[in-house]
Amino acid sequence: MAITILETTDISRMITRMAYEILETHKGTKNLVLIGIQTRGVYLAKRIQADILKAENVEIPTGDMDITMYRDDWTRIGVNPVVRATDIPFSVDGKRIVLVDDVLFTGRTIRAAMDAVIDFGRPDRIELAVLVDRGFRELPIQADYIGKFIKTKRFETVNVLLREYDGEDKVMIDQSEGGP
Repeated sequence: MAITILETTDISRMITRMAYEILETHKGTKNLVLIGIQTRGVYLAKRIQADILKAENVEIPTGDMDITMYRDDWTRIGVNPVVRATDIPFSVDGKRIVLVDDVLFTGRTIRAAMDAVIDFGRPDRIELAVLVDRGFRELPIQADYIGKFIKTKRFETVNVLLREYDGEDKVMIDQSEGGP
């Protein structure tokens, strides 16, 4: 059974708040870049980019990253894991990178993303923005910018739907044992 916990307006408000928090923390946009983690993190990064453009009249560089082959559990995902495009059209050297993802859970996706970023160069700093933090970390990783912390049970699944990929904006918790 899935329960909707966030709707379009909630999600939009959280993304705008995160964009302003990023600007406040960095005191502007100098050397700031966003990298969205495939799949939904890419769309969230573009929305944050759009909100920063509205606020500062500056379009900060944004890239897309697939971390499938960097995961420590990729062989468990399936025989033929789906590998999506990585497109980082800028140097990461000396940049202040904000990785963007939809859900922070164990921390393994973010660890893989940091490994991937380092393969591209030497950033000045790596931060993390997530729409939903649900706890249950297996690695010592935390988000710098959080849309919402949602207390869940370990067996529950948090599903983020975004209009660019799913046709609608919604966050749901699947409360069935083992998820969908």
